[in-house]
Amino acid sequence: MAEGGDELKLLGSWSSPFVTRAKLALAIKGLSYENVDEDVHNKSDLLLGSNPVHKKIPVLIHNGVPVCESMIIVQYIDEAFAGTGPPILPADPHERAVARFWAAYVDDKLVSQWTNSSRSKSKAGAEAMTEMLVAVEALEGALRECSKGKGFFGGDGVGVVELAKIRHGQAAAASTSNNK
Repeated sequence: MAEGGDELKLLGSWSSPFVTRAKLALAIKGLSYENVDEDVHNKSDLLLGSNPVHKKIPVLIHNGVPVCESMIIVQYIDEAFAGTGPPILPADPHERAVARFWAAYVDDKLVSQWTNSSRSKSKAGAEAMTEMLVAVEALEGALRECSKGKGFFGGDGVGVVELAKIRHGQAAAASTSNNK
């Protein structure tokens, strides 16, 4: 049970980088929760009822109410538990918008290109890898600009952009070094 009697349940799978995002956001905030392991090939009634549109993990259930999609869950955790633990999103509205932009960029450009490149050893896969590396360069430029010389996108600590990059960046780096 989370702070203040809130009940938190996370539907997920250990192997999902999207679930990892939600777990790390909960950890950053210091929140306890019930972890419910889902078989993504044999989805439970709880998952299907909690995410009837996409029918996928992760789903955070907060006091019986579901929140779906990993980055939405991360932002929800930050807002719902604003007084608990360090912030995940910047307080300044403009900086928060910029962080949300780059987190969406990671999903739109890096995750999709990584998926395309890893599924194909053909010319299309090579093109997707090239596009992903271009996207990584753009993200690195934004990191240099937005980090203000500190180690993280938003400054002093792990934030929404770092959570977006979790495991996808590790997988991309591994595949790039293995392809040399």
